[in-house]
Amino acid sequence: MNQIEVSIVVPLYNEEESLPHLVEKTAAAMRPTGKAWELVCVNDGSRDGTADVLEQLEAKYPELVGVYFRRNYGQTAAMQAGFDTAKGKVIVTMDGDLQNDPKDIPALLAKMDETGADIVSGWRKERKDAELTSNFPSRVANRLISKITGLKLHDSGCSLKAYKADLLDELRIYGELHRFIPAVAMQYGAKVDEVVVTHHARQFGESKYGLDKTIRVALDIIQLYFFQKFLHRPMHFFGYMGLVLMVPGGLMMTWLFLLKLFGHDIGDRPMLIVAVMLILLGVQLLGMGVLGEVLTRIYHEPQGRKQYLLRTRSK
Repeated sequence: MNQIEVSIVVPLYNEEESLPHLVEKTAAAMRPTGKAWELVCVNDGSRDGTADVLEQLEAKYPELVGVYFRRNYGQTAAMQAGFDTAKGKVIVTMDGDLQNDPKDIPALLAKMDETGADIVSGWRKERKDAELTSNFPSRVANRLISKITGLKLHDSGCSLKAYKADLLDELRIYGELHRFIPAVAMQYGAKVDEVVVTHHARQFGESKYGLDKTIRVALDIIQLYFFQKFLHRPMHFFGYMGLVLMVPGGLMMTWLFLLKLFGHDIGDRPMLIVAVMLILLGVQLLGMGVLGEVLTRIYHEPQGRKQYLLRTRSK
């Protein structure tokens, strides 16, 4: 049996109508390439007939691999399960709603071969989504991500991406971090490129995104900023914030002490309460910084986790 070259990972949630078309179009796009490939579809606890349709399609398509969750865990968990199952040297991700076009997969692979990129991201240059709830928030998020991380992508939220498998072996995603894998990988020196891809309007089912997604993305960007800057040095964040509070608190307390020395009553002054609160909060933040440093060492040292990834080595 030929070694798998390309694994295509697709999370599925209530996609029984689109799934047969997705598998058919993926096979039509990949079989002419001559590459050994597989399609890993992760059923994320769908409540419709997605699981039954997937089982039927597995009998028809030998390249299809089904992964079935007991319940709905979310898109990030589904992608991670797909990564864990995939056997290819390159892993391609895309959504199961047919808004991504499988015909673009060879273009992503060609771009990766051409530039030597570790990640090639799709750019939905002409999106077919609602302007208010999808396109506008996406543009804002892309600009924020570019500013925070230095990752110059036009469309960070596009699910159609190609990754070198050895890169994903070193990364674990959780929460909602599937949107930000390129930004996280950039911390380790991954080379990221992009290519324009086709984007279709949704044909089947209902969109699973709305304004609540915008709120989640905003919170994820805050989390991403913290991880980008302070994941390996939490004291720099908590210690700085603690000092910002303790210094003015200490100055206030010094002033009140001098007033007390000269016979003034300070017991009924609001400044006393403010000074005490600032000092206590500052001490707590410093303590959180120390705790964060301890947890960072616990995270890295017992299992030998590295803070870097190697592209190659000479010997």
